[in-house]
Amino acid sequence: MLAWTYAKITKRPNLMVFRIFVHLAAVLPLAHLLWDTWRGNLTVNPLQDWTFRTGDWALRLLVASLACTPLASVFGFKQAITVRRALGLYGFGYALLHFFIFVGVDYRFAFDLIWDDLATKRYILVGLAALLILIPLAITSTRGWMKRLGRRWKTLHKLTYLAVPLAVIHYIWLVKADLRDPLLYASIVTLLLILRLPVLRTQISQFRQRLSGKFLH
Repeated sequence: MLAWTYAKITKRPNLMVFRIFVHLAAVLPLAHLLWDTWRGNLTVNPLQDWTFRTGDWALRLLVASLACTPLASVFGFKQAITVRRALGLYGFGYALLHFFIFVGVDYRFAFDLIWDDLATKRYILVGLAALLILIPLAITSTRGWMKRLGRRWKTLHKLTYLAVPLAVIHYIWLVKADLRDPLLYASIVTLLLILRLPVLRTQISQFRQRLSGKFLH
């Protein structure tokens, strides 16, 4: 068993390094946030700092997860598929932490106040909708659920294409002044969704293959 594991690891060292890098890149922001909290290096509004930083990394990781399929199918970076689920789960984890900071720390579970704010602060409603969509996707992300749901699993997980844009809209509506960052996310997500169009994906893939064939010859 040990010999088989060693052979498998040494056969694909680059993939192992890539996976380790992705996991570290996803965990380090939270470690950095905890370190800053312990050292007292947060902004003058620590609660806002926690809320913004967890929300920002939730969106980054969800967008990264959305990018995995185009990177593999269009640009040939097959390793991206191996970390797609991990990136999505990390993104969900940050989103869940972001939500509990908002509900439990900021509002202290005063759901009546949250309900009242839903009418005036539309970004809360959109953000909640994105999180509610992500919950069943996170729960059914295991291989066991893939087998149970069969073809329905892919249909269910296409809701990612709705959840991530909703998260971007949540960010756009939250920011009142400088819209450069949320609009950048919106542009990236729009491009990633366009790259999923079968016709465009096939054309780019064929062009990439022809280009690589020319270099080989």
